[in-house]
Amino acid sequence: MARKLRMGMVGGGTGSFIGDVHRKAAAIDGMIELVCGAFSSSAEKSIASGKALFLPEERCYGTFEDMILKEKQLPESERMDFVSIVTPNHMHFPPAKMALENGFHVVCDKPMTLTLDEAIELEKIVAKSGKLFALTHNYTGHPLVKQAKAMVAKGDLGTIRKIQVQYLQGWLSTSLEKTGQKQASWRVDPKISGIGGALGDIGTHAENLVEYITGLKIDELAADLGRFGEGRVLDDDGNILIRMENGAKGTMSFSQIALGEENNLAIKVYGTKGSMEWHQENPNQLITHWLDAPVKIYTPNGNNLYDEALSVSRIPAGHPEGYLEAFATIYKNFATHLMAVLDGKKIDKPDYPTAKDGVRGMQFIYASVESDKNNAAWTKFKK
Repeated sequence: MARKLRMGMVGGGTGSFIGDVHRKAAAIDGMIELVCGAFSSSAEKSIASGKALFLPEERCYGTFEDMILKEKQLPESERMDFVSIVTPNHMHFPPAKMALENGFHVVCDKPMTLTLDEAIELEKIVAKSGKLFALTHNYTGHPLVKQAKAMVAKGDLGTIRKIQVQYLQGWLSTSLEKTGQKQASWRVDPKISGIGGALGDIGTHAENLVEYITGLKIDELAADLGRFGEGRVLDDDGNILIRMENGAKGTMSFSQIALGEENNLAIKVYGTKGSMEWHQENPNQLITHWLDAPVKIYTPNGNNLYDEALSVSRIPAGHPEGYLEAFATIYKNFATHLMAVLDGKKIDKPDYPTAKDGVRGMQFIYASVESDKNNAAWTKFKK
């Protein structure tokens, strides 16, 4: 393909954290350019945000509906190829649905939708449309997460028997939402966040990482959720027992009131031949232990990496690769797939989270909330 992919954006206006992350990540590999956007629920702010990003005024739209309809009317050589949705949770489904039904591919922030019913419907819309849909579970983009997944898939660890995963933050250990802080305010509001608080925000990352690395599905869970912040109706803490489809057992702990923690996502996977551990705050080491060999530490672009990890290692060994690069891998793999589609080619196994993963995430949220309501009773995912 002899050009960059053209991206439109919904949300992510001036002052947005995640919108800026998506734009930077999309640009890292030089395959994507931002050409238009509806950056705010306020038309005035949206247009101002677009201008601040040096977009022409006629490509700065007041609403996502306006953007999708007007972009559709442009010649194929000018219109956006896909939409990136970086809004709070309650505004994921409407623009995704409209974009897909009007012929545009979609990249969407997680969790996929506000409700499980929306997620199931959106998966059907994706299938019917024939368009691509990527969900930005960005931690799966780290080279050493790819290495971990490949090692499990190739049988290096033997049969998986035990999993421990945690995602601990402390930024909501005070009532930050009462100060008017935007990121805190919408995350504790069920009308915007959905039925999960920390569960939906970071618990879904833990769930996705477990299933991505092990290649196994969570069969059932027992969840004990906490609501420690004064007046909060959504969870801000949780501990979950998990049973995997192959009989493996696991524990999951997540929190946004763990004072002193910053972004402590970590996973340990134990098999019959070996075990591994990976820590997001030290993402450039995958530590492995073996039944009959010394401890071995893998690094990005280092020795003995599988092709799955080498293909997303961008810089020489010894140079750190982190959050933005992992995010960029999602965009790169999506863009590679989309370019192939536009060129009439086929990619057998594109490696990025899809609508199917989004439904799993919403099933996880709903099963956890149901379990918690029933005194941590064992609960299966709803179909």
